[in-house]
Amino acid sequence: MTPHPLIIIATFFFGIFLSSESFSQNPIIPNQGLNDPHIHIFEDRAYVYASHDKSIDNDKFIMEDWWAWSSPDLVNWTKECVLRPEDTYIGKPFTRCWATDVGYRNKKYYWYFSEGNKQTGVVQGNSPIGPWKDPLGKPLLTSDLTPTHEYDIAIFEEQGSHYIIFGVWDYYIAKLNEDMISLAEKPKKILIHNARGPYNLDGKNLKKPTDDKPSIHKYQGKYYLSWGCFYAVSDELYGPYAYKDTIIKKESFASGYDAPTWPSGFLQGRHGNFFEWHNQSYYTYCDISQTGNRYFRDAFISYVHYKDNGEIAPIRIDGIGVGRYDATQSKIEAENYFSAVGVEKKQAEGHNFVISTTQKTSYLNFPNIQGAAKYTKIHLNYKNPENNDFEIILRRAAIDGTILASKKLVNPSPNSKIQTVIFDVPQMNDIENLYIIINTLNGKTIQLDAFSFKQ
Repeated sequence: MTPHPLIIIATFFFGIFLSSESFSQNPIIPNQGLNDPHIHIFEDRAYVYASHDKSIDNDKFIMEDWWAWSSPDLVNWTKECVLRPEDTYIGKPFTRCWATDVGYRNKKYYWYFSEGNKQTGVVQGNSPIGPWKDPLGKPLLTSDLTPTHEYDIAIFEEQGSHYIIFGVWDYYIAKLNEDMISLAEKPKKILIHNARGPYNLDGKNLKKPTDDKPSIHKYQGKYYLSWGCFYAVSDELYGPYAYKDTIIKKESFASGYDAPTWPSGFLQGRHGNFFEWHNQSYYTYCDISQTGNRYFRDAFISYVHYKDNGEIAPIRIDGIGVGRYDATQSKIEAENYFSAVGVEKKQAEGHNFVISTTQKTSYLNFPNIQGAAKYTKIHLNYKNPENNDFEIILRRAAIDGTILASKKLVNPSPNSKIQTVIFDVPQMNDIENLYIIINTLNGKTIQLDAFSFKQ
């Protein structure tokens, strides 16, 4: 595939300015070939463990090592370490360093890696970035262990126990021993009812019913088994699971992010995982829209919002990404906060959501708002269905930072429709870190929908 024209310019640009640190959005680390991302939060810092496509010139998968990068905010990323196959039981240069994931137990970190589509190994370190050593000197999952292929692993932790999930087309799960480098049981096949996948949209392709790269996460007591952007739900970790939907739809894409895509369409190749941080949910995944080359992939992150029935609303795929905001947008949705206390997301009409307060004092934080300097007003859209008395305070930089503006609404007229409160704000910086603090004065709930910057 011929590279996207912009990638040639972008590769040159970032080759000059991107060394060990970067400031980006989507892709989170542009034009470096970071893909198959799994993000974990350790000591309030995000770590992405990923495979690495070697070059924009790749015409096949050439992946010579694994990477770990970290970030305090999902926007600024620092390259922390490289795991080379020479440092594992593989023992020599290797070009099929495929998907990977990490687990943590007893103050040690365990980095699991795919030896192509054949086997899975593990290295151990005393920190999220190593240094790493191979404690086994051989694969953890051997190629003859199950009828599927033993690669594309994911780690799931619950109440101190860890589980490894792996496979293609059919998935298997096994509990890990406390040492994290051996299996506590024989792997069990995961049953999925009515399975779908990028090669099986109508349910008729029984040879390829799902895809590779499984992962499991939990939300409100339910287990979510995902393979790329497809997912199924179960009441039990081991299943059976019932297929639900995809989290990517045609309407998910911003202009310029819907093509080019994989040979089987935009639902293919979305390897990644779901994670939570600061009361917010995310999905990180592969994308090729900005490189134009399926063998030189990028990693994206999008917000995740759950409907009242537990299904996942379609994600948004754009260049703004997460943890970063654009003041020139028509509005910034309240549910896309970076951190929040005392709130919960509530489904509104269709795929829309509002933020509902759950305690007397609540707050939302929106850091890295770019382009704010030219605006003098902030319009905040809210609903007040319970006729609540409340106060909203806008602060800069911290929860106890400088007050930009505040307003108290006492004895408002009952109204379940969206209303707008307008704040006059002083001169702002080009990049702002905004805290929206809500004090409910009579103990009832109010809902925030969105806010916007106005001149």
